[in-house]
Amino acid sequence: MIELNLYLTPEKIKLELDKYIIGQSETKKILSVSVYNHYKRLYLINKKKYILDKSNILFIGPTGSGKTLMVKTLAKIINVPIIIVDATSFTEAGYVGEDVETIIQKLLHECDYNVELAEKSIIYIDEIDKISKKNDFFSGKDVSGEGVQQSLLKLIEGVNINITPINEKKINQQQIIFNINTNNILFIVGGAFSGIENFINNRINKELSFIKKINKNVNLINYTNNEDLINFGIIPEFLGRLPIVAIFKELNIYELIHILIKPKNSLLKQFCYLFIIEGVNIKFSFESIKEIARIAVKKKIGARGLKSILENILLNTMYIFPSKKEIKFIIIHKEVIISNKKPIFLYN
Repeated sequence: MIELNLYLTPEKIKLELDKYIIGQSETKKILSVSVYNHYKRLYLINKKKYILDKSNILFIGPTGSGKTLMVKTLAKIINVPIIIVDATSFTEAGYVGEDVETIIQKLLHECDYNVELAEKSIIYIDEIDKISKKNDFFSGKDVSGEGVQQSLLKLIEGVNINITPINEKKINQQQIIFNINTNNILFIVGGAFSGIENFINNRINKELSFIKKINKNVNLINYTNNEDLINFGIIPEFLGRLPIVAIFKELNIYELIHILIKPKNSLLKQFCYLFIIEGVNIKFSFESIKEIARIAVKKKIGARGLKSILENILLNTMYIFPSKKEIKFIIIHKEVIISNKKPIFLYN
């Protein structure tokens, strides 16, 4: 039985998200309200009062803007199971590749085959933009675009599915079959939608009254509507199952700096801990942190690329210091980042 947790109001959900995720304030607000309403809907269904439509969500935003982290953090806050799958791994039934029903099979496995728990979980489908409508050159068939969208929309809308376990559980030589209703599962789908700006720009150019109002420096993706998504290759029926759209903006250098140092689980805190457990303190100058963020902006890899940048910068240091027990303090300065110079080592 799902009980409505009145403590976790939309405001409090957003406050929890703020502890772990920098920026994207409007998106966090949209997500907090949508999730609260989703579980309120389940509460009303259990009380047999009202049947409300689902609050499935579409995330749009560049790589490294925090889409996956947002969903993972949300699942921890509201304490429900979550699985994350890649839309590109699925093909239309009858072709080589995974069937979309394996999503539910993976979810059930994650929930240790607890059907009730699985039916109130969250599924995040990433790279949804990679299954836009497109035809195979040789066969003329669309085996990984529209067909997959058609299959997914049935899951998202709500359907009863018979699922066999991943580990082929059997009782008295009989294979167990679980019946899962997807009607109450919250589906969130996301993608970068790279190139959708061209469709947005073409539409805006036709709306002469609107073109005067838009600033040339504004991020066009903020003006995405269903027409643009359909032109991109998302079928209207699929969009109809995703009534809520949340747009992630590209992170700027100052937001990336905050991501490095501010959250509870910030990357710099994680790396510092790797040194502290061996009795070594490591400090990053503010200018060095700024340079790390600048590299991520220049390479257009967002927050997702910060870890690989840090790994590369600290490779030699992490290689040397464990065998140099006399090292007690390491300072990473700007020149370490810019010119690959050695950090400052302080000894006993």
